[in-house]
Amino acid sequence: MEAVKKNNVKVIGKGQKPMLFAHGYGCDQNMWRYITPAFEADYKVVLFDHIGFGGSDTTDYTKEHYDSLKAYAADVLEICRELGLQDVVFVGHSVSAMIGALAAIMEPERFSKLILISPSPSFINDGEYTGGFTKEDIQGLLNSLDSDYLGWSSTIAPVIMGNPARPELGQELVGSFCRSNLEIAKDFAHITFLSDNRKDLPQVKTETLILQCTDDAIAPLSVGEYTHRNIAGSKLVVLEATGHCPNLSAPEETVMAMKNFL
Repeated sequence: MEAVKKNNVKVIGKGQKPMLFAHGYGCDQNMWRYITPAFEADYKVVLFDHIGFGGSDTTDYTKEHYDSLKAYAADVLEICRELGLQDVVFVGHSVSAMIGALAAIMEPERFSKLILISPSPSFINDGEYTGGFTKEDIQGLLNSLDSDYLGWSSTIAPVIMGNPARPELGQELVGSFCRSNLEIAKDFAHITFLSDNRKDLPQVKTETLILQCTDDAIAPLSVGEYTHRNIAGSKLVVLEATGHCPNLSAPEETVMAMKNFL
């Protein structure tokens, strides 16, 4: 059970149908603690940490292997295989939304539904596509991260979280970022912010819900609408929640949207 150990997998819940939760950049499975109780009675809830985050085992990490989001999608599929998961409801936040989409493209028969929370197929503006950032913006962000990760974390985490009236949320994200494996977090940031998965979206054939937040500084509404247009048959729900992390800032609204879809 190598992936189960490596990714610090936890299985909870009383149901049989698997529901697999994948956290966003700089986070860990603890970020789902306000969401999972609503599903534990009816689902087999599977939580894990991406390598370099939370309680994951980084012993076998190499930058050469983890050189794209597809490597992280392969980890998701390995967890599914080791646990014998089929007919999976995949819930992915932020970068893990694209990781889940890639996993569903690789093994579409394994997934029954995708719930993509604050997804972005590309952060960089390109012609008519508005990702929210210029190339210069992203390069500046990565340069800042590489030179002073802890300082960068304390600056960027409150921006990602939004909700300035609730500073404790931003501080939680800062703490999560700072607990990450420093070198892996830097590597993963480059992959996350430079990936372009726009061409992958039309290959997603799994029934998909896109949850888009209001006033998201990381993934603006145009990104959610683009993702919706390019995944055939997908459903887009724009939440009243603001910021990039409704799983923390507005769990009740997030749960309601998920349950309506399921």
